[in-house]
Formats: sequence, structure tokens, C-alpha cells
Amino acid sequence: MAITLTERAACQIRQQLTKRGKGLALRLGIKKSGCSGFAYLFDYADEIQADDQLFESRGAKVVVKQDHLSFFDGSEIDYVQEGLNSTFRFINPNIDNTCGCGESFSLKTQEQNQEL
Repeated sequence: MAITLTERAACQIRQQLTKRGKGLALRLGIKKSGCSGFAYLFDYADEIQADDQLFESRGAKVVVKQDHLSFFDGSEIDYVQEGLNSTFRFINPNIDNTCGCGESFSLKTQEQNQEL
């Protein structure tokens, strides 16, 4: 299992945690949502829980619940700015398709879809 960060994403995570004044990592998750089925969740992790997996890349930390690991395995996270918008962008080999607006996605296997 691996999740990596680009330098831009790692820098953004470090900056946001510093600006917030607390927190250990960026917490990632997914939920059923949107026209394609799933959407990413972002939050701060102030503590590491028993069912969390911690990843560190380029000096920044990311936390994922163990039951969501298969959805993120092999992913690289980038941070991009397009005009006035900025966001984390996933390069995720587990995604089958994304919706036209780019806000939701479907996963490659139906078995994984039913786990959530």
C-alpha cells in the first residue's frame, strides 16, 4: 500500500497545518456521492486512531482509515492551481471513470463499491 505526494501537495499540507496551528496530517477518505458514485473527503487528523494508516511523503503526512486503503493504493496526490481555483488532484489507478464535472468518480470493481 502506498500513497505519495508531489512537492506542491506536501507543501500545501504543511502550510495548512501550520496556518491551522495544530494537526498531525491530512485525513483522506471517500464517500458515496455525485453522479459517478464516489467523492473524496478531506479533513485534518489531530490524532492517529487505531484503524488509521499513516503515510509520509516529502515531509508531509496523510492518514487513511484501513478500510479505505484499497481505494487509494498506488495514488499520487498533487496540488494544482487553475485560474482562481486550487485543489488537490488525485492520480489514482483504482478509478474507472470520472463524471464530466470532475467532482465524483467510479471505482474499477463493483466488489469495492459495495464495501462503503
